[in-house]
Amino acid sequence: MKVLIITGNLAYPLIKSVVADSKEDIVVHIADTQVAAFLTPRMIINEVKTYFKDDLDNIDLILVPGLIKKGTREITKELGIPTFKGSTDGADLAMVLNLINNINLSEDKPADKLIEEEKRKEAFKFIDDFENDDEKINELLKKPDNMLIGKLPVGRDFPMRVLAEIANAPFLSKEALINKCQYFVDSGADMIDIGMAAGEDFSDKVPDLINTLRPIVGDRPLSIDTLNTNEIKVAAENGIDFVLSLDLGNHHEVADILKEKNIPAVLLPTNFSQGISPESPKERVDAMLRLIEETDGLKYVADMILDPVNSSSIVESIIACNDFSKINKAPMFFGVGNVTELMDADSGGVNVLLAGIGMELGVSILFTPEESGKTRGSVYELATASKMMFLAKHRKSIPKDLGINMVVFKDKHKRNDIIENEVDGVPHIKQSQPLKFIRDKSGSFRINVDYGTTVAESRIVATHFKKNNADLVIIGNTAKEIYEEIIAKKLVSRMEHAAYLGSELQKAEIAMITGKEYVQDFDLFKNPDQFKTN
Repeated sequence: MKVLIITGNLAYPLIKSVVADSKEDIVVHIADTQVAAFLTPRMIINEVKTYFKDDLDNIDLILVPGLIKKGTREITKELGIPTFKGSTDGADLAMVLNLINNINLSEDKPADKLIEEEKRKEAFKFIDDFENDDEKINELLKKPDNMLIGKLPVGRDFPMRVLAEIANAPFLSKEALINKCQYFVDSGADMIDIGMAAGEDFSDKVPDLINTLRPIVGDRPLSIDTLNTNEIKVAAENGIDFVLSLDLGNHHEVADILKEKNIPAVLLPTNFSQGISPESPKERVDAMLRLIEETDGLKYVADMILDPVNSSSIVESIIACNDFSKINKAPMFFGVGNVTELMDADSGGVNVLLAGIGMELGVSILFTPEESGKTRGSVYELATASKMMFLAKHRKSIPKDLGINMVVFKDKHKRNDIIENEVDGVPHIKQSQPLKFIRDKSGSFRINVDYGTTVAESRIVATHFKKNNADLVIIGNTAKEIYEEIIAKKLVSRMEHAAYLGSELQKAEIAMITGKEYVQDFDLFKNPDQFKTN
């Protein structure tokens, strides 16, 4: 197949190098433009007609830059040659060419985006097919290291399940309880936990908590997080699916009840009633084995207690998990929130790394609340990470290029066809002095973000003021919706005011998507220079 690739001056060296080893017959043509993305269908048609008019019959396919704004139908129609968008980044063209006979290229979408979408579809299909194969699941559940919690299969042969905790549930209003639960369900939680209050007895509230949440969780298991035996007993009588937790101090009072009702429980190698919490891996494993023996017949998930960084020791706790896993293949519990909540770092990368460690250890349940701004989104992150690790495990590969990823704030690839800082003959200038502030006679705006429980429920709110009095509120889900309405209603008359509004509205949209706090006129992200020392 003879493929004609159209590009610009700046990207040409990169394109030439990445297609050098292609099995296809490749011709790379430099169009009369510095930046390939600035090409239009008409410009491409003229280029091809000018330089390939005697060779059109020999060209089987034309690939144009993936970043051109318009589609390629016009080119295909006029030249009679199938023309499609290539990749957005020239560095990905080799991947596109390698798969050119296996994908349906698009006239509107860049080829690398199509490949990503296809890989994502394949990844989710693999997981969906596995989760819906009842015959296979029933066979796997016969193994001693797998179990059902409620209706949910849990164990080493299944994806790690994400258990999201509604912390301090007894103190929440019914509306707040429902909203939090729905948010976790929408975020991808496999199980929902009712977090009780340590040292308190709210057993009288347990039935109402369960009844309130049961319709929201649907078929998902509902658990309760408490060491209080009264709360555990009441929860067991009211249909709880899973109990967190039993230890050497409280199991004598409730283990038989849970066995009778076939309710699994998380086991802890502790005796909190006596203030005993083992630290070394051996102490943890010995305590866990003793508790398993004393609760013989109880379905359990072992929690070796994942410690925060630089507390008792996260390394020792991971070693304890590993040592236990070598002698007992029971499902294990990983309290990821213990680490992410107690570390001043964005949760995404931390959660994925811990999920990867958990997968290698044989962990079955990833547990987290979302109690701080830096960990908002942890349930979604862990749900995604669980899928990544399940795919990696089955493909026997590293968790890369799986079709699912948690790259959110950065990009997987560094762009190689960015315009160089210096362009011959073009002057470079910097601002000489800031513009003098002049109030816009058309009025001013106060911009806020109204955060919903999900991004889809959030919105940008721009309030217009004329002579310090609010006279109009514009609401939208994107910066574009707001500024187009501002322009349509002629609410801005100065160019610098329009530029300022565009900048602030875009900041508001980014904040809405990422969960950052938006405050008008303040930076969203910290300047890296503040961390430098003289």
